Amino acid sequence: MAYIPPHKRQSYQACSSDRHNRPSPIPQSLVPQFRRNLSSRLPPKPFSQRSGKIIYNYAKQAISTWFPVGLDHNYQFPSSVHVDPVPLQFFERTTGTNPLVLFKNNNNHPVEQVRSPWVYIAENVVSDLLSSFENVKNEKLDLKDVKPKLVARFGKILFHKSPSISEETMRVGLATETTLSQLRRSFYTNIPNSYMANIKGEVTQKIRVDFEEEKDLYHVKLSDATLPDSTISCKCSVIKEDKRLQLYKIELHQVRHMVIDISCLDKNLDLRLMLSTKRILTALTDDEMQSIISLINSAVLDPDVKGGLRWPLGRTSSGGRYCVVGVWHTIAKDYKSSSLRLKVRQADRYDFRTSTGEATREINLKLKNIVSLLQEQEVEVSLVSEMLKDHLRLIWDHFLCCEHFLS
Repeated sequence: MAYIPPHKRQSYQACSSDRHNRPSPIPQSLVPQFRRNLSSRLPPKPFSQRSGKIIYNYAKQAISTWFPVGLDHNYQFPSSVHVDPVPLQFFERTTGTNPLVLFKNNNNHPVEQVRSPWVYIAENVVSDLLSSFENVKNEKLDLKDVKPKLVARFGKILFHKSPSISEETMRVGLATETTLSQLRRSFYTNIPNSYMANIKGEVTQKIRVDFEEEKDLYHVKLSDATLPDSTISCKCSVIKEDKRLQLYKIELHQVRHMVIDISCLDKNLDLRLMLSTKRILTALTDDEMQSIISLINSAVLDPDVKGGLRWPLGRTSSGGRYCVVGVWHTIAKDYKSSSLRLKVRQADRYDFRTSTGEATREINLKLKNIVSLLQEQEVEVSLVSEMLKDHLRLIWDHFLCCEHFLS
């Protein structure tokens, strides 16, 4: 069955309350039953409320949603599932409260599923994936100047308390899918050392990816006075001889077209599937390049500060146009196969605007062959669906097991 582009479907409003009832590019038989039966789903919230991210990180028609996998036969949370606050210093500093996380008791057996969880997830995701990528094609007629990527990330979905929902409602045993869908959420990707060691030592061999390279990079984040809704990212390496930064790539901020968070109730980690694009900046004037290079050259390597870089007083802006707003120091090992790219990364971040920083360990899996398939002139839904199921089964078997680290 060929993919039906949006301009040939029945029209609908992407942000209306009946978003989940819109015409689907896949047969209705593939839409999960719990979505067809769930008539009480509330209208989607603005991205600023749902994801906790900067609004301009999302495309105009971006899809951002959440659902759980592992519900019982009545599409309810099993009695073994509970929601608890977790102590995370970063959120205590920035919000004054601790976020909520879904947990499942270890001594309970998994709920028997009508279909395999990777099939269930794929059927929930494929429609939004096809629609989102079609939006990418419509927004950018020439995909040569942008880099679309579909990435799987692993961690825990954090739900942030809302004054409109009482503490009693969020007490153990009273949380429901509808209740949690009303809360702002974020994705916590800081995984334990043991999990990272297992990925590098065993999983890379089981999924047959080969080590490619290790990268030690600094990402200097700049604001541009002429582009108030954008952030520029300057990727830099270190010249070891004189300990200076060397600029080698300038990109506009990542734009998210689809973010789907999946609570995996029978696993210790959750899953985020994200479709995004980046644009490499090449058409900069000599003056613009000189202003950016001046900021990069002013940076001082300092392992004792968050982000690993500092600037002398008064040197964090240049030309009255560019200003340093953040810095990341990342050390990443890349592995690849013909269809996948695995990134095992340690990141040390600092945000100049909020004076907050955090060091994390992260695992990202780029699904290269799905993006290649989606870039073809005519996309077969069945091929995308089957490829997605294969990747999700690999993810389910190898990437979602971890020691309890947020309890």
